[in-house]
Amino acid sequence: MVTILDVARLAGVSKATVSRALNGKVFVREEVKARIFQAIADTGYRPNQLARNLANNKTNSIGLVITNGLYNGPFFASMIYHAATSSESFSRQLVLADGKHSAQEERDAINLLLSLRCEGIMIYPKYLSVDELDEIIDHNTTPIVVINRELPRHRSQCVFVDHQQNCETMMAHLLAQGHRRIAFVAGSEGSPTGESRFAGYCHALRKAGIEPDPQLHVRGSWSIDSGYQAAQQLLARNVPFTCILAANDDMAIGVAKACQEAGLRLPQDVSLAGFDDSVIGQYYNPSLTTIHVPMDEMIRNAVGMLLQPDAQTLNAHQGELVCRESVASAKKAR
Repeated sequence: MVTILDVARLAGVSKATVSRALNGKVFVREEVKARIFQAIADTGYRPNQLARNLANNKTNSIGLVITNGLYNGPFFASMIYHAATSSESFSRQLVLADGKHSAQEERDAINLLLSLRCEGIMIYPKYLSVDELDEIIDHNTTPIVVINRELPRHRSQCVFVDHQQNCETMMAHLLAQGHRRIAFVAGSEGSPTGESRFAGYCHALRKAGIEPDPQLHVRGSWSIDSGYQAAQQLLARNVPFTCILAANDDMAIGVAKACQEAGLRLPQDVSLAGFDDSVIGQYYNPSLTTIHVPMDEMIRNAVGMLLQPDAQTLNAHQGELVCRESVASAKKAR
């Protein structure tokens, strides 16, 4: 492997002179610089950009921590896309670190990005609590923004939506269509987003004078396949319902397949709705009624908070009901 010493020998200068020429911070005579760059071309030497950036305390990179359990699905693929393009708009490179399967592993991923000297770090946490996130922010000088979690102590370092209120908005729409037996496919146990959406489901039912039926509550794990299996479990209970609300669009697509395999037509026999406004729901047949979560705007604001801390940015975002073909007025329960 060609080293900086090989370049220095060929150019007839010291390693320090080669380094100064590459960094451009100290004057190097033009004829010497020309010899150095000719030597680089002749040897094929490639400077270690990371080492140079670490020495300069600047990496031109933005870090993102997200657990690998969330990679699998259109919504999170879109989120990572927006993180990459938003970073690129500031001429920064996105560095992705895997938070894996525990709070400690999320901490490890954050520490990896800190060791790489990212200019700022975005965290999409699954396991770390609000108190733990507050502690991490308090003990680091590197700018950190938390996505999809409200931090009352660090309001300027988080972007979030009110998932419970969004679910209540969706439930108000379903109840207005005459649905009273509404099944709910929840997300992974312990997920703050999932628990907030389930809380909104229960609150909306009770507000309408309907006590939530445990037989209408099944759990998935955010993926299409888990929605399919959850719906099969629900159908096997043979309890009446006219509508199924899934805690995200990916699971809703799995629910749709299970219903159709059971001979149920959407929305004639059963209505179906989800959350997130994933692109897959827009093109599914029937197109999926959902809550639009402005993840693209949230990510842009998160990157802006990291790189332009003095600029005005929005941290509390609003979801929006998107009515499509998969929900119809209730007729009779199964």
